[in-house]
Amino acid sequence: MDFELPEELAEVQKLAHDFAEKEIAPSAAQDDREHRFRKDLVGKMGELGFYGCLIPEEFGGNGLGFLAHTLVSEEIARVHSAIRVYVNMQAGPAVTLFEFGNEEQKEKYLPGLLSGQSIGLFAITEPDAGSDVASMKTSAKRDGQHYLLNGTKIWITNATVADAGVIFAYTDRSQKHRGISAFYADLSQPGLSRRDLDKLGAHASPTGELTFDNYAIPAERLIGQEGDGFKICMRHLNHTRLGCAAGAIGLARAAREAAVNYANQREQFGEKIGQFQMNQDLIAQMIVQEEAARLLVYRAASLADRGRPYNLEVSIAKYAAAEAAAFCADTALKIFGAYGYSTEFPVERYYRDAKSYQIVEGSVNIQKLIIAQDALGYRKANR
Repeated sequence: MDFELPEELAEVQKLAHDFAEKEIAPSAAQDDREHRFRKDLVGKMGELGFYGCLIPEEFGGNGLGFLAHTLVSEEIARVHSAIRVYVNMQAGPAVTLFEFGNEEQKEKYLPGLLSGQSIGLFAITEPDAGSDVASMKTSAKRDGQHYLLNGTKIWITNATVADAGVIFAYTDRSQKHRGISAFYADLSQPGLSRRDLDKLGAHASPTGELTFDNYAIPAERLIGQEGDGFKICMRHLNHTRLGCAAGAIGLARAAREAAVNYANQREQFGEKIGQFQMNQDLIAQMIVQEEAARLLVYRAASLADRGRPYNLEVSIAKYAAAEAAAFCADTALKIFGAYGYSTEFPVERYYRDAKSYQIVEGSVNIQKLIIAQDALGYRKANR
């Protein structure tokens, strides 16, 4: 088992690292304070091919694979976790279209997503449908050459800024979850209202509500067949869950690096606080949790690159990485003390941003449910 990155992937990692330090880091604090969506960065990352790792070259991607996608997400999140979300919002819909869309849809919609010229999203969650995807109420009724979409989606990333995205809705409620369908919708038509939602962290990544009122979607924008939506949704979440897990280890790493640097600078009682055994204990725990989570995330990405089932492994990785991010951010704040609680240092931003990883793309409890039910034999995740 080789733990060294191939040269090509090491170059991708360096490219993402250098981009994050040069283009994202200088304004990260201000972007967070001002809740500023950086459309310019979406385009710049598109130019560098950050959204095309899961798409073959013939469709405009670079085909570097899931581990490359993971490395990019980790490096971006290390500098500013909210900007990492942009990668999922572009790459997630793109890979869904690539895997389930027809040739015309791929040719028409992939270029905009991969370049960042079309701001993407995916809309699953509703006011009464979070982890229980099948309880969604949004409907899409066929009306001639269109589907009329009605319902509300909430906590949708990019809701207020997206040009298009993957929308999930019932086309036949009598079939239960097998009646859900997926659409790639243009979001510039009449019949859609948007509302911004404020939140604890990830302020540079807008989140909001979409309300559809007889919103007409051309029938040719149906992805796959009617009733394929639940299958598409689960597959989609596997991919975005991996990017999310990678972001969590990037944030954990940022918190650990900040804590180590501060412990080597701050003096109390005549010595560096890094000399105190209690702080050493905390730093050791941070390192172990971060490194363990990274190996689990990379394992899931490696399995995906080999075409192996990885539903279970990505749930394990997402759970471990989310917990590592929360632990490392909390621990860094403890080591910084009052300075960690202030906005003078980025640790308070790490603390706020870390909490999202325990919620989005499947909460920690959902991941534990998947893991435990697989172990007990109730429902095999990789069946």
